[in-house]
Amino acid sequence: MSILVTGASGFVGSALIPALLGDGHDVRAFGRDPSRVTVPVPVVTGDVLTGEGLDAALDGVEVAYYLVHSMEASAEGDDFREREQRGAERFADAAARAGTRRVVYLGVMVDETRELTPHLASRLAVERTLLDAAPEAVALRASIAIGTRSRSFRFLVRLVERLPVLALPPWRVHRTQPIDERDLVAALRRAAVVDLASAPRQALDVAGPDVLAYGEMLERIRDLLLLGRPSIPLPVSVTGIAGRVAAVIAGEEPDLVLPLMSGLTGDLLARDDRWTQVLGVRPHRFDAAVEHALRAWERDEPLAAR
Repeated sequence: MSILVTGASGFVGSALIPALLGDGHDVRAFGRDPSRVTVPVPVVTGDVLTGEGLDAALDGVEVAYYLVHSMEASAEGDDFREREQRGAERFADAAARAGTRRVVYLGVMVDETRELTPHLASRLAVERTLLDAAPEAVALRASIAIGTRSRSFRFLVRLVERLPVLALPPWRVHRTQPIDERDLVAALRRAAVVDLASAPRQALDVAGPDVLAYGEMLERIRDLLLLGRPSIPLPVSVTGIAGRVAAVIAGEEPDLVLPLMSGLTGDLLARDDRWTQVLGVRPHRFDAAVEHALRAWERDEPLAAR
């Protein structure tokens, strides 16, 4: 099968491409800088924001993965919501011109029953655009991915490593369902080949089996790192200030951290577990996912807390 992967240099794309190659697919990548794609596949140079290169990249492609996200502000002054929608629309138009049978989009888990933050609203708008892009389109909605190169997971680990006390704001009580990187990649692999004829253009919530509050996640990571960090609940939330401070402590960009933290306004839980049957994946538990990610992390770089 001929497959295109956008966002090939990112955490998910770089893990997905070797898996697709192992399944025997003909894979090509798409990106602005071919040198950043570390897996040995043909790379079409282009940009979803301008549409450059998309027609060439999608030529003859049966399945296209859209793994592109924009969080940072741009030099032109537009925000990530404008850029995400523009990129999705240009990709959708190019996929329609190419006759691409299936588009697979990796988005985020959302609760459509309540008012969405700009970050979550943007992801949902992109999802809706891409579900109309191909006759067998499918979207996978995921919460925090537990993997060595996942920026969200690395952010949590760095906070636990570097803070002598875990000061937990009120959003500590909100719950979600983190997913093991291995399960996320398995879901994406299956999304390319599973029979969707009876239910095309659908969104599946891909989630781990454990429902955890954000504060509990930090404490579980702390315990798995064998650290004696006490946790203190904070009575009030100062998201803007706290987000910038946390970004500095974790060595992460505020443009990533602030939208994520502003989205912690309530539970983000899977609507159901249909994905396990539709895609045939048996997900790992949270502790097993963290242990696996930490072992892989330590093969490449030391963890200061271990």
